[in-house]
Amino acid sequence: MEEAEWHYRSVISTRKSAVAGLDWQVAAASDGARDQEIAGFVREALAAQPMLGLVEDLMDALGKGFAAAEIIWDFSERQWMPARYEWRDPRWFRFDRESGRELRLRDRADPANGIPLHPFKWIVHVPKLKSGLPVRGGLAMLGVRSYLFKSYTLKDWLAFMEVFGMPLRVGKYGPGATREDRRTLINAVANLGTDAAAVIPDSMKIEFVSAFSGTGVEGFQRLAEFFDAQTSKAVLGQTMTADDGSSRAQAQVHDGVRVVLVRSDAKYLSAAINRDLVRPLVDLNFGPQAAYPQAILQVPEAHDLTAEAQNLKTIADLGVHVAESVVRDRFGWPDPADGETVIGGRPEPSSPFGLNRQLAMNTGSPEEAAPAADLRDALAAEESSDWEPQLSPVIDPLLKLAGEASSLEDFMGRLADLYPRMKPDELVRRLAAAGFMARGTGDATDDLDV
Repeated sequence: MEEAEWHYRSVISTRKSAVAGLDWQVAAASDGARDQEIAGFVREALAAQPMLGLVEDLMDALGKGFAAAEIIWDFSERQWMPARYEWRDPRWFRFDRESGRELRLRDRADPANGIPLHPFKWIVHVPKLKSGLPVRGGLAMLGVRSYLFKSYTLKDWLAFMEVFGMPLRVGKYGPGATREDRRTLINAVANLGTDAAAVIPDSMKIEFVSAFSGTGVEGFQRLAEFFDAQTSKAVLGQTMTADDGSSRAQAQVHDGVRVVLVRSDAKYLSAAINRDLVRPLVDLNFGPQAAYPQAILQVPEAHDLTAEAQNLKTIADLGVHVAESVVRDRFGWPDPADGETVIGGRPEPSSPFGLNRQLAMNTGSPEEAAPAADLRDALAAEESSDWEPQLSPVIDPLLKLAGEASSLEDFMGRLADLYPRMKPDELVRRLAAAGFMARGTGDATDDLDV
């Protein structure tokens, strides 16, 4: 069907290419150095040249219900790396007769059931296109009907055009024409079909009668387009990204359907790669692991970055803290390298204790100085922010002791031993800094009652 039917080839190639164009991302099993090394090795293997055609070969499972690629290993450099991946014809395989779900290799040793596939040798992709047996889940099961009916339609259309596409040639001769004259006229009419030229006596004439009205062509065309639309629905889930659409809004909805299918295809193919390629790569080169890195075909999402930037500014103004790394990942921006010139950032870098603007306002002339009340409010706001990290080293041990103590007497008795474990360094530093800032703004006094 992919070799003979243009539309089926087009839509099935569209769905394959949508997944083949995605990039691989490899997530390490943990942040440990060993897991990071293993993930880097897998990432290098997935970026190698032999991977370029593997995804397209495995996506052949869309039409047939399954696809298998043989791994040709290269271990000449004291490490196991795939030298290439060979797509194998589905006729090499069969599903077991008992469950209908285990893919086996056809072999003379067991022609009825086949033999099990060798471990670490095959990548098998069986997408979940429908519930039931994999051999009945391929999209070709749906497309074959449209292919068959459309083939009959095209055949009849060509026969119709052959009969009615050319005008009917009618030769006329007079009552006194001889047998030789009629034979001459017949040859002339026949030659017009190929030579478009003829010589006849002056007493004869040829007329061209058109019997083509166009009605028959429209019927054949509509029927062929109907079968094409059904194939588009079967493969892409919709028609507007493959055929003519009627509105932009409807096309966007249909394109969303296509994205959902791409995500589903990417999910099942990633699972096959992790099971049949990533794990053998790790086991052969690093030995069995408790946890393995995960390779994921990343499907990009369309974001309204302008709206997201405005929302980010709004929630930041409300005091919600967002990690800079999360923002960079969301917008697709890399982290700046050390020493690299950067743009943007906060308009005023703050000092360790903040209040730069307030102090600058107070260093000018008395007329330009900020009101003391404003400075006190700013100082109070600065010191009341982030109070939990300052008090946690002091409060947490107390709360833990209160939870462990069996009575008030037990709590009071163990309180003295708790003090050395408290770490009030940050709290002391912030209190000292606040006192210093208060003196700098003229809002502190040494008049203490002793």
